[in-house]
Amino acid sequence: MAATHRRVLFLLAVSLAVAVVSSHNITDILDGYPEYSLYNSYLSQTKVCDEINSRSTVTCLVLTNGAMSSLVSNLSLADIKNALRLLTLLDYYDTKKLHSLSDGSELTTTLYQTTGDASGNMGHVNITNLRGGKVGFASAAPGSKFQATYTKSVKQEPYNLSVLEVSDPITFPGLFNSPSAASTNLTALLEKAGCKQFARLIVSSGVIKMYQAAMDKGLTLFAPNDDAFNAKDLPDLSKLTSAELVTLLQYHALPEYAPKASLKTIKGSIQTLASTGAGKYDLSVVAKGDDVSMDTGVDKSRVASTVLDDTPTVIHTVDSVLLPRELFGGAPSPAPAAGPASDVPAASPAPEGSSPAPSPKAAAGKKKKKAKSPSHSPPAPPADTPDNSPAESPAGDEVADKSVKKSGATAVATSAAAAVASAAALLAASFL
Repeated sequence: MAATHRRVLFLLAVSLAVAVVSSHNITDILDGYPEYSLYNSYLSQTKVCDEINSRSTVTCLVLTNGAMSSLVSNLSLADIKNALRLLTLLDYYDTKKLHSLSDGSELTTTLYQTTGDASGNMGHVNITNLRGGKVGFASAAPGSKFQATYTKSVKQEPYNLSVLEVSDPITFPGLFNSPSAASTNLTALLEKAGCKQFARLIVSSGVIKMYQAAMDKGLTLFAPNDDAFNAKDLPDLSKLTSAELVTLLQYHALPEYAPKASLKTIKGSIQTLASTGAGKYDLSVVAKGDDVSMDTGVDKSRVASTVLDDTPTVIHTVDSVLLPRELFGGAPSPAPAAGPASDVPAASPAPEGSSPAPSPKAAAGKKKKKAKSPSHSPPAPPADTPDNSPAESPAGDEVADKSVKKSGATAVATSAAAAVASAAALLAASFL
């Protein structure tokens, strides 16, 4: 019995080692192929690489630099992102499988289908064996032509990742009609998404201007829905000073582009527009399967939906107001039952560079016991614009960030594989 038990453990350890080693990083793989450098660059800019890396089984249809140049010449990043998603098949295809399709043709799902933006089966791709031994790819939309054909195999990690070169992109009418952040009325968009109270607060406080200024460089917004502001356990926001309210709203935004798939890859704390050099007002991400929540240290709020995804701006809705512990760590009292959240008075923006100092009484009270309301919390940092915020990620750091992220992902996979392999070796020794 013991020998059988050890044998099972040994096989399990070996299986885990294989699973860890099979994890992939598409941008690292394509770095070895300069002919796809433009395609690879846009995978990183649009964060589609994170969506690909999160899949255990995927086929990437890559375009040469010449074909990619033709595709991106007149498109926004949001449209390029959809084109790349349509070129990513959620099944494993290699040369042999392409030439041995049942009935010579089949439909397969793509990353674009998973976004919810594809009507009907528009997010599917038709793969068909054509005359002369060619294999064509076309949108599932009626009347679509096989403009993309299989050119050659680039890289395979059997049954996990396949990289195939195709001649042209796959498109269909309506694919390149993504909403643009530049032409979007932010408040109207939030109101339509059921975040009217949040929209009113960012306008009355002046924070909307900070959001708009950050959109060109990178912005991820977490907008609480109206139900979140009516929650019974929500602290009384009317007790916040003007500067504290500004800080609370800044806390609901990241100075970078982070769609849901990218949020899943974040480890440790992440800076917000309210973050300081001391590491205050940071967030952390809790991901479990397809669910993603933002952890403030006081509570967690689930990312419910994506309202806008226009690189480098993304707007998510969340189920509850994000409460930073710097303001609410002392278990503040909830809002009075008779005063709904919609009655929170409009606060004027705090003067730039100013912040109300705590009274000696409040400071002394904090040493003896925890604060019981936001009014006893430490003052919020100045309501600076994103351009002056220490949390801002300069454009010049993009290349370095990309390099660190790639090498970090590879190092984690290698380290995990080594650990599991070591465990397998120990089990094997025990078995012998």
